[in-house]
Amino acid sequence: MTTQTPSTEAQFTPYPARLTAQLDPGLSRWLWLVKWLLALLHFVVLVLLWVGVLVVSVVAFFAILFTGRYPRPLFDFTVGVLRWSWRVDYYTYAALGTDRYPPFTLADVPDYPTHWDVSYPEQLSRGLVLVKWWLLAIPHYLILNLAGGGIRALTGLLALFAGVSLLFTGQYPRGIFDLVIGLNRWTLRVAAYAALLTDEYPPFRLDQGGEEPLAHP
Repeated sequence: MTTQTPSTEAQFTPYPARLTAQLDPGLSRWLWLVKWLLALLHFVVLVLLWVGVLVVSVVAFFAILFTGRYPRPLFDFTVGVLRWSWRVDYYTYAALGTDRYPPFTLADVPDYPTHWDVSYPEQLSRGLVLVKWWLLAIPHYLILNLAGGGIRALTGLLALFAGVSLLFTGQYPRGIFDLVIGLNRWTLRVAAYAALLTDEYPPFRLDQGGEEPLAHP
């Protein structure tokens, strides 16, 4: 009698929130110094959009609680705002990975150098919605806020190092890029979980590099 061992692929499932990014070749040596100014309009629009996300999240909370489903139009809106925010972060001081100006859209832009998406869940737990966004996510919040004084501060510092390198050498260090994307990937996974977009708990793992891992345990 022989025992069959499951294939490696069968033991893994892809995480529903996915981030990919390509480092632009030939980044400007100096443009990063003024991106805060160039992106001001995006920041204003995003403030308004995030107010909308807060309202949508309350509606979605009760929808999931009573029906077990996140209404698809509300889901697409929340994912779109997170996607838009990430594109602006990637252009500015969370990564400085591209000089291409972010588009004003909630939709994915196929030829933009970074992408973020979440698979739509047909069913969500009615019970988990009560605790996952504040209680179950606490370990991630602690790690993301304590590491280097906060992930936002850490990614900003790493992006600053990359900007200085661009200024003097014209090169973005690949190791810094891979780490920056890994930190942002972790943050966005937690954001998707806390925003009730998925029931799958984010892994405690730093997946570095521009390509999303095909699967995780």
